[in-house]
Amino acid sequence: MNMLSRSLRMILGRRPPALQVGAICRKAETGEMLLITSRDTGRWVIPKGWPMEGRSLAHAALQEAWEEAGVRGKVGMTELGRFRYDKRQDKGFAVPVEVALYPVEVLELADDYPEYEERHREWFAPGQAAELVNEAGLKQILQGLARAA
Repeated sequence: MNMLSRSLRMILGRRPPALQVGAICRKAETGEMLLITSRDTGRWVIPKGWPMEGRSLAHAALQEAWEEAGVRGKVGMTELGRFRYDKRQDKGFAVPVEVALYPVEVLELADDYPEYEERHREWFAPGQAAELVNEAGLKQILQGLARAA
């Protein structure tokens, strides 16, 4: 980062986006993708959350897949890509967030998991999953995965 860019960020009060991790959960045999509903608006999203102390980013994504969707599976250690979005806060403002995405091969879906009363989950063909998410960067990554399938 050059000095001018860093100075402008300081003047404008901008920080680099916070980092989250996300799980692209798929069935190996069909390639279908698992989406879940967000707790606030009910829109279709992927499991995602904050990095966790003592876990790699990939394993934190797998933990989020468990907590939010009841996924038991195998996580790939290679990042699939990143996208940015504005995470709305309870106080009415939004914080820029960058999400690092990791592939998760779903081996089992539990009926009882931490957020089962707060979310709905459903399988979609990759192209359909891409159409259902709102975040442009995530949509683009899912479309790329659909084309590669």
